[in-house]
Formats: sequence, structure tokens, C-alpha cells
Amino acid sequence: MPEPPSVEVVRTELADLTIEAPHSMNGYSRAKFPHWSQQGNSCDTREVVLKRDGENVTQDAQCRAVSGSWRSLYDDRTLTAASQVDIDHMVPLANAWRSGADDWTTDRRKQFANDLAHSQLIAVSAGSNRSKGDQSPDQWTPPSHGYWCTYARAWTDVKHIYQLSVTQPEADRLASMLDTCP
Repeated sequence: MPEPPSVEVVRTELADLTIEAPHSMNGYSRAKFPHWSQQGNSCDTREVVLKRDGENVTQDAQCRAVSGSWRSLYDDRTLTAASQVDIDHMVPLANAWRSGADDWTTDRRKQFANDLAHSQLIAVSAGSNRSKGDQSPDQWTPPSHGYWCTYARAWTDVKHIYQLSVTQPEADRLASMLDTCP
């Protein structure tokens, strides 16, 4: 995952975010966020992240990861098969919808769902990704406390880049997680 900005920059970004109640889920569908777009060479976004975040990843002619290993930073697990790995949207699609993406165009949602340039996509264990679901940091944090600083920096930066709002409990939790940064 691309490194999020420093804690100092992120604290400023957090202060700039709009704090408001979550938007309605009316009209939400994952299909409104076209994801796993083609990235060239028969690779989709998922396969690019698997290669980027793994070690010694070998891909077949269709760009599928057939071997390698991945470190799931959420729960400090080492995974040895791509089938054990989920690509997590740091800010989940449903959370983005509740935070302002309900007003976006489909093209903007597609950009968000496939963002390889920022800290939005990360390879993690399927179990940790599914336990997170679409929850914000006030509802779910990575089991690995050592990852809280990076998680809060990445979450806040993505929300800032895409001008998404936060709830007050979310902002409070992000601030306390940033306090774990060295």
C-alpha cells in the first residue's frame, strides 16, 4: 500500500474533514462502485494489489497470483495462497456512500474503488477484512495495535482526498489512534 502522509499532515487533514451524521443507505449497491478494473496486461486491480503487497509473487499468463506470500498487517498473519487474501478498501464502499459518495458520479466511484495511487487498497487476511465489513474506526480497529497509526493515517488521508465526511465518534477514534504514532 502506498505510504500515507505523516501524522502531522494527517492531523491537519482530520481537522479539515466535515463532521456530520451518516448519509442514508438508500440507493446503495456495491455495483455503483465498479471495482477490479482492468489495469493492463490482463491484470485487474485485485491482481495488481496482490503483486504489489506480496513477496515473491508469481503470476500466470492471465495475471492471477499462483504463488507467493502476503503479510496481513491488520492481524499479523502470513498468508501463503492468494485465495486467503482479500483486497480491503481502507474506507469501505458503503462507508464512503454514507460519507458523501452517494452524490458522486459512477466514474468517481470507480476511481475510488480502484485507487492504486493512495492508501485505499491493501491486501489483508480474508478473516480480518470480513470482520471489518463496512465499519468505521470507532466500530472496528485492526487487531494488531501496532498497525493503528498507519491505519488511522491511511483512513484519514483517503477521507480527505475524496472529501468524505466523518462522524464525531469516528473523528474522536481517529485522533486517539493517531496518538499511538511515534
